[in-house]
Amino acid sequence: MLRHPATPLLSEDRALFEGLPIASYDPQWRFELSVLAADEGGFEFATGTDGIVPFERVGRVEIPDAGSLDVWRLKSYGGGLFIPLRDALAGRPGGTYGGGRYLIDTIKGADLGSDADGGTIVLDFNFAYNPSCAYDPAWACPLAQPGNVLPVPVPVGEMYGTPSS
Repeated sequence: MLRHPATPLLSEDRALFEGLPIASYDPQWRFELSVLAADEGGFEFATGTDGIVPFERVGRVEIPDAGSLDVWRLKSYGGGLFIPLRDALAGRPGGTYGGGRYLIDTIKGADLGSDADGGTIVLDFNFAYNPSCAYDPAWACPLAQPGNVLPVPVPVGEMYGTPSS
């Protein structure tokens, strides 16, 4: 992240950057889930560089013992699936970014697989990551909609704040 040409780290934060706080991998947070039917819906998100980006709800997934998340499809900007999430640790000290994290964003290569014929998708919360706007307020990031909020803590993936040693 530090040396990537499109890093969202502010230049003044780069000198002291020691890495991202990532929780230890927990296999209990990896699932292959059926994509279930959901009510039609959508939202539009205004960006500074790509104009209006429309999203369409294409389904939902039920996370065992955690709740459900809406599955969105980008209707422009390269297409693909998008699953943001906000959990009970959002905005708390030692927790996750207050606006939520991204679980699946196929346009950015964050896709662990799916089976179109079987109607399933792999969700591994251990790979949840903060959107660019967590590091630079100049970035415009679509965040978790009401159907993408889990009432439980998700203690894996990228956290927010100082890396743990």
